[in-house]
Amino acid sequence: MFIRKSRKRPLANGEPLLHSDHSRPKTRREFIAQGMMAGTATVLGASVFSLFANPRMAAAELSQELKDSCGIGIPGAGKIPFICFDLAGGASIAGSNVLMGGSGGQKDFLSTAGYNKLGLPGDMLPNDPAFVNEELGLAFHSDSSFLRGIQQSTSAGTRAAVNGAVIAARSENDTGNNPHNPMYGIYQAGADGSLLSLIGSQSSQSGGNSMAPMSMINPKVRPTKIDRPSDAKGLVDVGDLTSILNQSDAVSVMEAVQRISDAKMNKVNTKLGSGADADIKKLVRCGYAKSANLIENYGNPAILDPMLDTDIVGPGGIFSSTEFSGNREFQKTASVMKLVMNGYAGAGTVTMGGYDYHTGERATGERRDELAGRCMGACLEYAARVGVPLMLYVFSDGSVSSNGRLDDSEDGRGKGEWTGDNQQTAASFFLVYNPNGRPTPIRNQIGFMRPDASVETASSPAANNVNQLVQTVLLNYMALHGEQGAFASKFLGHGLGNAASQDRLIAFSDVVSGTIPPRR
Repeated sequence: MFIRKSRKRPLANGEPLLHSDHSRPKTRREFIAQGMMAGTATVLGASVFSLFANPRMAAAELSQELKDSCGIGIPGAGKIPFICFDLAGGASIAGSNVLMGGSGGQKDFLSTAGYNKLGLPGDMLPNDPAFVNEELGLAFHSDSSFLRGIQQSTSAGTRAAVNGAVIAARSENDTGNNPHNPMYGIYQAGADGSLLSLIGSQSSQSGGNSMAPMSMINPKVRPTKIDRPSDAKGLVDVGDLTSILNQSDAVSVMEAVQRISDAKMNKVNTKLGSGADADIKKLVRCGYAKSANLIENYGNPAILDPMLDTDIVGPGGIFSSTEFSGNREFQKTASVMKLVMNGYAGAGTVTMGGYDYHTGERATGERRDELAGRCMGACLEYAARVGVPLMLYVFSDGSVSSNGRLDDSEDGRGKGEWTGDNQQTAASFFLVYNPNGRPTPIRNQIGFMRPDASVETASSPAANNVNQLVQTVLLNYMALHGEQGAFASKFLGHGLGNAASQDRLIAFSDVVSGTIPPRR
């Protein structure tokens, strides 16, 4: 008589993953992938000259002439905010979450055996329209955990203004050596912040778990670590000047000091030549101007605190006060999205650990995917409330597969258990929110899978090369601004071919023309 082995106990969110076929973790990356390590916090004081502060008073007016001459410009440099989710460990993206099909697109369905490998049993195949959900434009499996989480965090109106694309792209399992992170490239494409260029929830060179492509790394804009509200609030320390003066008067004093300094500097000859002389004088002049701008905009550092933003936390917020205070992933996501969506940072990475969830059951992965979906949805909903577009990119190092055995527990939902790593089933995807209405799709799938649910490695330049996957994401980011024609000059030596080849990798028509309108 056959006796079925008892099912393994599903793990709670935050509980570490221990695999008999994995060695005990030794590196930071391995600890994150198995959920044994969360981000620690550091606080950056970005005060210039240590002159300012005090949460006070009426808005001041720094002259527009001075702002223009010193490059004190539009938050986010006028580019679409960009946030990426780095699901460390090898999450399941294709099939059970976002639908991935053959060469004909998402609904060019795979074989039953292929879907079985992606964790879908025969009675949940997307061949049946009941198991396809297209309310985000991009087709999801109707029982996708990502989708459930997104639905919990967003309104129907927000979801109606979203579209997305899935990219067939294999990457190595359980390694931080996949150069997945595109943030340096986003900066290179023009995004910037009024306080910081880039932020990330990990204190790594990329700001996340996975690496950034070596050719794009710019040490001048290395991401600042932000993973909790205190990190965001602590970014600016404007000192003691406004303990004597109110915020408006302090700005006036700083501008007056700048003009006095400017008058004196005009009498100085550095004897370094006219070009160098002008550059040095501009640096001195703009140092005072940027200090005044800090007081004008951040005299009350509470404006950076996501906990005090009623769109994020509270009775009408995306998160209730109770769930926010008890969930580090919500705090991390809120801190990053607060800074990026308001233009204080140009782009940000949220790393979520514990996605190496081939634990011999399904419930652990379902719960963690739903948590990730809630965080993704929070970013989309906050973009809607702030009134700005957003590009949200989701990736993971490798993926998983199922052997077909079903987990019929409540949280397992009758789906296939995750039983091992499988880089052949990997994919990435991005969602775009447009406050003016759903982005117009050109295609919702880039590359494709074979019928057996393995990535067809010749289906696109991104399919078998993570560097080119990043380039594909950057091309799509630029295309949202109508700037795809400048891609080759921005990213010399790219591997995406000529303009006609690049056109086949673009998912949407432009959302803005060059820059977005001023933020509220």
